[in-house]
This record gives sequence, structure tokens and C-alpha cells, in this order.
Amino acid sequence: SGCDTLIIDTAGRLQIDAPLMEELQRIKATIAPAEILFVADAMTGQEAVNVAAKFNEDLDVTGVILTKLDGDARGGAALSIRAVTGKPIKFVGVGEKLDALEIFHPDRIASRILGMGDILTLIEKAQQDFDEKKARELEKRLRKNQFTLEDFRDQLLQIKKMGGIQQIVSMLPGMAKMKAMRNIQADERELVRIEAIIDSMTPEERRNHTILNGSRRRRIAMGSGTSVQDVNRLLKRYLELRKMMKKFTKTGGKGMRLPF
Repeated sequence: SGCDTLIIDTAGRLQIDAPLMEELQRIKATIAPAEILFVADAMTGQEAVNVAAKFNEDLDVTGVILTKLDGDARGGAALSIRAVTGKPIKFVGVGEKLDALEIFHPDRIASRILGMGDILTLIEKAQQDFDEKKARELEKRLRKNQFTLEDFRDQLLQIKKMGGIQQIVSMLPGMAKMKAMRNIQADERELVRIEAIIDSMTPEERRNHTILNGSRRRRIAMGSGTSVQDVNRLLKRYLELRKMMKKFTKTGGKGMRLPF
């Protein structure tokens, strides 16, 4: 009720399977769909191209969705699938949530394939997630040396809203070829650990780190499933960042956003 679109998601197929293809043909004959979209994994190779060709032959697909472009996949499969099917790539998947489906831009995928990054999409994401009011409030607190652990957590959440470190870095020119990309997964896990530690603090502790004595740190470690050493390491990073921000504001920096 109140909906004008019905999406039927059929089981995934990595190889040609005659009985399942027949099932899809029966579904097509029964519901007469307006669109038949073939969903392809950007990280797969020639097999995905073969499957796409067979799908198009049996079902006459109307377009393609290319998924897993939030990782380090460049999307070269897009060229092959477009060539064998003759059908347009309509959307790209950049995550697992409902809002992680974006309109396909040929020029941007070409840049990724050539290792030139995707700066335009990165800028769009930053603009979409940028909260100007919060940024101004944070700048005021920075100038008063009031940068708290709550502010630290908010900046981590900002990174998550943009798709995480791996997705952000993959859009930067030349980064896909760098060995540093291999360490991104570890950095993503570290962000999750930091968020868990800060979430295990009370609001008072997040606003005033000076009250975090030994017993409080042990409680936070237990509540976040981490160790006291992890909590101490987080606090050390926070204090270093706070000190750096204090120096930066003294130089007269204006309109800045935190670099993480």
C-alpha cells in the first residue's frame, strides 16, 4: 500500500545453472517486469562476464548494477559486461545499506580503472555529510581548548557516514596501487575499537577526561570488550590530538575541519 515499485530479488548465481535459469524465465513470464537488472560483483573476473552474457541471452536484461565498488576493486568488469550484453550500467553499489546505491557515472569509473581515483564522488560525499552548524560549534570549542572525547567520537562517526576509511582512500588518485591499502582493513577495525571504548564511557567521562582514573578505565575496558592498554592508548591519542589542535588554533586557522 502506498508503494509504486516492487523489487524481486532472486537468488545469486555465480555459474550458469539451467534449472535456475528456467525458474527466472517463469518469473519473468508471470510478472512481466518493467526492468530486469543483472547484479555483478566488481571484484569477479571472466566468470561474471560469462554469466552476464547468458542472463542477457535468456532474459534480455535491461541494465546492470555493479557492486562492491566501496573496496579497492577498480571496476574493470564494467567494460566487459557492457561489451557482451550491450546493456547500460545503471547503478553502482558502494556499501551494504539501502542508501549505498548510486547512479553510475561512466567518466568516474574510467578514472578508477585507470588508477586515477574518483575525486568527484569523494567531494559529493563530503558535501552530503557536512553539517555546517556542528562544524562551527566544534571550531568554537577548539578555540577554547574544549575538544572532548564526544567531539572525537563525532568525527569518527563522520568517517563512517562517508563509507569508512577504505572507501575514502580508494577514491584518492594513485592510492589503489599503494601497499598502504593493505593496512586499511586494520585501520577500520581500530575505528570500531575506539568507538566502542568511547561509547562505554559515561557522558561526564566523555566531557571531562581528567576524571578517568584506574578503576574507571578498567570498567570502560570491560564494557567495551577491550583491554586497559587499549583505553590508555586511546586517551594518549586523544591528548596528542587535543594538543595539536590547540597549537593549530593559536596560529589563527579558521573554518577548519578535523582531518579524520
